[in-house]
Amino acid sequence: MGKALLVDLGKGSTESLDLPQEWCKDFLGGEGLAVRMFYEYMDPDREPFDPDTPIIFATGPLNGTRAPACGRLVVVFRSPATGTLGITNVGGHFAPALKKAGWDVLMVKGKAAKSVWLSINDDQVTIEDASEIWGKKVSLTEEYVHEKMGKGAQVVSIGPAGENLVRFSCIMTDKHRSAGRGGGGAMMGSKNLKAIGIMGTQSVSLADPDALKLASAKAMDEIKAEPFTSGLLSPYGTPGFYNSISGTGTLPTKNWQRTSYPESHDVLGHEAYHNTLEVKSYACAQCPISCGRKSTIKEGPYVGESGGGPEYETLGAFGSKCLINDVSAVAKIGYDCNEMGLDTISAGQIVATAMEWYERGILDQEQSDGIELTWGNVEATLEIVRRMAYREGIGDLLAEGSKRAAEKLGGDAVDYTFEVKGLEMASCGVRASKGEAVVHAVSPRGADHLRPYASVIDAFGYLEEELGIKEKQDPLLDGNKGWVKPVQELSMATNLIGACLFASICLAVKGSTWAGMYSAATGQKCSLEDLLLASERVINMERMINFSFGFDRKDDKLPKRLLKEPAPDGPGEGQVVDLDTALDSYYEAMGWDIATGIPKPEKLQELGLSWMQL
Repeated sequence: MGKALLVDLGKGSTESLDLPQEWCKDFLGGEGLAVRMFYEYMDPDREPFDPDTPIIFATGPLNGTRAPACGRLVVVFRSPATGTLGITNVGGHFAPALKKAGWDVLMVKGKAAKSVWLSINDDQVTIEDASEIWGKKVSLTEEYVHEKMGKGAQVVSIGPAGENLVRFSCIMTDKHRSAGRGGGGAMMGSKNLKAIGIMGTQSVSLADPDALKLASAKAMDEIKAEPFTSGLLSPYGTPGFYNSISGTGTLPTKNWQRTSYPESHDVLGHEAYHNTLEVKSYACAQCPISCGRKSTIKEGPYVGESGGGPEYETLGAFGSKCLINDVSAVAKIGYDCNEMGLDTISAGQIVATAMEWYERGILDQEQSDGIELTWGNVEATLEIVRRMAYREGIGDLLAEGSKRAAEKLGGDAVDYTFEVKGLEMASCGVRASKGEAVVHAVSPRGADHLRPYASVIDAFGYLEEELGIKEKQDPLLDGNKGWVKPVQELSMATNLIGACLFASICLAVKGSTWAGMYSAATGQKCSLEDLLLASERVINMERMINFSFGFDRKDDKLPKRLLKEPAPDGPGEGQVVDLDTALDSYYEAMGWDIATGIPKPEKLQELGLSWMQL
């Protein structure tokens, strides 16, 4: 561990850097190393689109090894959507390729004078002209890079949305895997960087291959033994979540006016999905779960079109939130988002908000360019998505994200937006999962449903003895949120080592098992306690970086509807979120100041982060 490639597009230069070993020891890898490096090069007064603001791609120590479900890439930047840290990750095969090229971290800064793409063939790094592919969609961009580098190259790229600096544009790989959240695509676009291609031919050095083999086998056994992971996620992919989440009252429906959507189960649920579409499974690097899906539409107006997904979040974003009760139509919308490089979570939530604005007269037909933004209107949705990607007409307003759009519309438009710190909320409800309410409010990148997916504990009732969660947690209880802390640390641990959260989202692979694999791969002895401590260190480092950007407790908020309007249906019927009570108990468990939500000096000292005190 510890080799970084620095690329300055403004200067047209590349440089190799040995990372300090104490960074690797304290922050392990992946998100930890990327955020530590970001801190070294950041300036709180520098805006996201400033050429000197870096974007960092980081591998984990288990990428490129036999460790199962360890193919994740982490990308860190300052988010143009929120102004907070931008943190996103993606599967596919890019991270192992970067690792096998000899690089743990790739940092890009500066702005090229013209459009470029980056070619990395082990230690041979060149900045190439991208004029032939600027303006092209994702599939054509990837195919171009493969023609230049060979079919074995792994590629990350942006579509037209990233080129047009759409604030929720994403970075794509394998044509349909998305580093989706926070506007990473716009960050690449602001640097005139269209794509990065990697050819890695080296092997990853291991401290103890035999120990890693044993630890990996244990992880495989844990994956097979967990009923949801092996029984729904593997055979049906993420659409396997849909009916279950609806059943817990955590499926946002009609722009969060409802919390469950049972009448859609037969048209948007996993069985309908696999019966209606022609579906093949897809696996990221080193993954036995194969939760990805490639699909082809078999009938209707979009017959013959194909692409990746749709994933659960796309079904929720455009299906339940927008009342589009047609899995083929949702698939088509998802394909278009992927090709143009749009985050389907933000895009779908923005369309749902626009539909409610339209219904309430906040957005009229003249403002919507004559598009009838009625609930369930597929053609209107497809056109709005296209206009957002190309910033045409009403799309230019919506491309700024729902928070900025509401501010421009004025009046009570903000009351129907569902974002935190400027990042739109995913399809994971909070009125019947108060743990998830805390997670959405405090996440360093804005609204977040996976840092951790707290509903697995309170809404679904899982226990995890080695994390100290030995009793079922009440999903409707606002206080007593100390249990979120260890689950959050386990979630962060997967981001540090290059693992996919879905291997542990239902607590299949144990934290102690991840620690064993990390120890075997690196030779650094790591217990479960060590792993969680490193995670806690990174969580607090991110909190302090955001504090330097001006974020604190005042920004840990939720949308008005979730705080004031009782849930009308589902297991959480009658519930609102008492966020202050929830945050107080969480901050206390974290060792953060209750008034400001900032780590106390003694907590920073305990974690070896005293140098971050402001």
